[in-house]
Amino acid sequence: MATELNSAADQKVTGKEPVIEIGHLKKAFGDNVVLSDFNLKIYEGENVVVMGKSGIGKTILIKCIIGLVKPDGGLLKVFGKDISKLNHQELDDMRTRIGFVFQSSALYDSMTVRQNLEFPLRRHRRKKITGTLDELVREALHNVGLENTIDLMPSELSGGMRKRIGIARSLILKPELVLYDEPTTGLDPITSEEITRLIMDLQQKYKTTAIIITHDTVMAREAANRIVFLWKGIAYKEGTYDELIHDQDSEIKHFFTR
Repeated sequence: MATELNSAADQKVTGKEPVIEIGHLKKAFGDNVVLSDFNLKIYEGENVVVMGKSGIGKTILIKCIIGLVKPDGGLLKVFGKDISKLNHQELDDMRTRIGFVFQSSALYDSMTVRQNLEFPLRRHRRKKITGTLDELVREALHNVGLENTIDLMPSELSGGMRKRIGIARSLILKPELVLYDEPTTGLDPITSEEITRLIMDLQQKYKTTAIIITHDTVMAREAANRIVFLWKGIAYKEGTYDELIHDQDSEIKHFFTR
């Protein structure tokens, strides 16, 4: 069960503070209880995949982590700081340490690729990053293999290219933690595999910690150190891909064999 696996995970990283610590997290929208008693710890360098049915609360979870949605109760610490106690400036400073890859890529249609990548650098001038704007933009594009798109508009890019540019923009501030919301949704299997490999390569290069929200079982198999199965508002089960695909629980078994 989840509690047993959490204990095992804690033993492996004795002496380390978790990058994210979530305890008894609660969030509801009217009568719709999304998170009822969610518990999870994530440690430096881990790729943790969160899976579950559509509309069950996975995206709300990461929006709570980044401070876009306020929980109704429970503990939520990021980098050792209680999110609920941060003022606006402190929260903004923390977000410079977090990359958020939106499901839709969330590029500004009226801006070129260069301008889209420059946007977070201009917005977060307080964060010190070595290099000129041009150098940082070109490095980010090199990381995702799209150097030749620098002056194109988002409308001129394929879906897979937009996903790559979205990843490049999320990593341009050199974050320590990256939150991916359905990074392969809407992509063909070959492009999905390319995005999965890209995420893994960039994690190795920048030593990031990541939460990946996905329905993509291939991505989960390839990218996850741990998988957390969200159901009925709790971390219902967690473990490795191999552990979960052999789990005889009907809810888990149905998800991985459908």
